[in-house]
Amino acid sequence: MKVAAGFNSPTRDMLSPTLFPLFCVLFLCFPVAVIFTVQREITAATSPEFGFHSRNLHASTPVVRFRQQIPKDDEQLLRLASRVNPNQPSPGSIRKLAFMYLTTAPLPFAPLWETFFNGSSKELYNVYVHADPTREYDPPFSGVFENRVIHSKPSERNTPTLASAARRLIAHALLDDPQNYMFALFSPSCVPIRSFDFTYKTLVSSRKSFIELLKDEPLQFERWAARGPIAMLPEVRFDDFRIGSQFWVLKRRHALVVARDRRIWEKFNKTCLWEGSCFPEENYFPTLLNTTSVPEKNLTFRNRGSMKDPRGCVPATLTHVDWTINEEGHPRMYEREEVVHELIERLRNTRPRYGEDGINGSDWTIGRSDPFLFARKFSPEALELLMGMARTVLFNDSACGA
Repeated sequence: MKVAAGFNSPTRDMLSPTLFPLFCVLFLCFPVAVIFTVQREITAATSPEFGFHSRNLHASTPVVRFRQQIPKDDEQLLRLASRVNPNQPSPGSIRKLAFMYLTTAPLPFAPLWETFFNGSSKELYNVYVHADPTREYDPPFSGVFENRVIHSKPSERNTPTLASAARRLIAHALLDDPQNYMFALFSPSCVPIRSFDFTYKTLVSSRKSFIELLKDEPLQFERWAARGPIAMLPEVRFDDFRIGSQFWVLKRRHALVVARDRRIWEKFNKTCLWEGSCFPEENYFPTLLNTTSVPEKNLTFRNRGSMKDPRGCVPATLTHVDWTINEEGHPRMYEREEVVHELIERLRNTRPRYGEDGINGSDWTIGRSDPFLFARKFSPEALELLMGMARTVLFNDSACGA
């Protein structure tokens, strides 16, 4: 067989004139196919495998469905959340409340919360649940809580895991809905003591977060030094260290500060040497919003969010709690026989503690009296009585002198 002068390729000799163009097309498309396949594998590797079961979290049942793939790894999750739009929803758009529940047990007051949300537009709120996957949940989450469990990890007191779970909830809420405006954290023993309408109007009309920023509290130094005498330095000086209820309401800007923070979190994410003084969930968030800042224009991924903004906060919690009784670090629990009309009236009409009233420039809180919207701790046995007064007292805004 003769070949054209100057062309000695054996491959060319084996291909007919009609097959040669097809070979070229396949050759050019092969790299694209490889890239597409690799991309699919990467996506599959980073997408969450949501799992939930009526009795435990090891079996497979669908939970929160997000608009984008959500990483399981906390570092990737927070990195992704740190890039969301920092702007508050525009005045013409709906501002939503993110109700975030951190639990290691079934939610005993789920029926009460169901009544609280009932009749309200689902366009006004979102629900997120962080449920320790090592625990059993029977009865299963249902109603407004069904399919709302995020990818969760084990959590326990006296470790950074509770604060880490709250950060995880914030990150998921930021990624899930750009209209989430206020982010509220609850425990299983929290109950609402106002109507949804009253709660919604109170929170969306606020330009500030509600979080305690307490200084000079008993054992404050022991908490600061719980990881070692100088473990918090230089990022967190003792003068910057704050204490506050772990049940706060953060506006979107501060939720983003939490998602972006690495510098302060690295200090609180250490194992404590003294377990009895280790309460990161009560120290990290108040300290973060009170810590010496770096200029926002100079923020990098690792230090952004470490910003001082106590003026952007109302230094109080809107979740009532009674610490006159302290049992091994737990506040008073209201038992079934205590749940009467007068109790709800007292909880509603109590003035929140505003941290350092009149100290260090906080004079603006003197005379201020924000309404308590929630309360804890209630015994699970109190559910029946609370349900009995839900419509006539708890969610009746004209009752109890509201």
